[in-house]
Amino acid sequence: MSTTPHAIVIHAAGDLRIDKIADPQPAPDEAVIDIVYGGICGSDLHYWQHGAAGESLLRAPMILGHEVVGIVARAASDGTGPAAGTRVAVHPATPATEYVRHPVDRPNIAGGGYLGSAARFPHRDGAFAHRVALPATMLRALPDGTDLREAALIEPASVAWHAVSRVGDVAGRSALVVGCGPIGLLAVAVLKARGASHITAVDLHDRPLGIARQLGADTVLKQPGDAEIVAIDADVVVESSGSHRGLDTAIRGAARGGSVVMVGLLPSGPQPVQISLAIARELDLRGSFRFNDEIDEVIRALADGELRIEPVISHVRSWTAAAEAFALAADPTVSSKVLLRFREEWREE
Repeated sequence: MSTTPHAIVIHAAGDLRIDKIADPQPAPDEAVIDIVYGGICGSDLHYWQHGAAGESLLRAPMILGHEVVGIVARAASDGTGPAAGTRVAVHPATPATEYVRHPVDRPNIAGGGYLGSAARFPHRDGAFAHRVALPATMLRALPDGTDLREAALIEPASVAWHAVSRVGDVAGRSALVVGCGPIGLLAVAVLKARGASHITAVDLHDRPLGIARQLGADTVLKQPGDAEIVAIDADVVVESSGSHRGLDTAIRGAARGGSVVMVGLLPSGPQPVQISLAIARELDLRGSFRFNDEIDEVIRALADGELRIEPVISHVRSWTAAAEAFALAADPTVSSKVLLRFREEWREE
């Protein structure tokens, strides 16, 4: 690894750079982490392609990345958190400190900070770097034997776990996943782990549908027609495409009285979907945003072998090839989850 830490920094739309950064200077409640792997998220791609992710506009250079795993290089000096040498996953959220009206058990919608997010200014830098200082409260020790490459998916798997949890118990219920990007694929894996009776996956491309099969989808459909969609009649639908066409498919594929979880981030503004159909079928439309403590359930399920997510990883690239990695991640016909490797000597794959 380079003795001088570097980071993957977005300066403006289309302007992704590898910049030298200073060695982290941790606060007493922060640990220094040597990052091993970082997964490129859809929000990272949005900042790169558009200079914005949803309502979050990039106003200054920002280190990207919130899907990271690594090793504690220096424990927090106040004695909290994992000891040096511990392998850790990272929960990237910082709870809101000001008063916000929200249910106390849903801090994800309280307006707190998030690694690699431009939602506030100054922006919160992410963790696509060799070494970062992070609050000990963000760190989750990984069980012995955990593969760090697979563990790099813990954060997005927690997003999928939270989305499925929004509809309660799915055991014995039929499910439909619309959009098989990384979050959609992880939703398939979570639905399988939690006992869904029949899982249908829909996407525009063959490659992600093949992965959905590996993860437990019983039926896969490429660009299904209206009759095929209506015939799905799913009790639970996860919309993860982030498009109005995907949401429309989700509504039409839901059974009467069913639930549609919207985890795909649609563009701002009005969306042309069949809301009248949702009313007539008395569907529950539920938003899903990030996650809370589901990360602990995901870590347990991975350790127990209950949750299988490794097939979602399509490519691992060195941090020095960040531009290539981002281009790969932006093309769903050739990739699913693309990881950056920040320690060159690390070779679990």
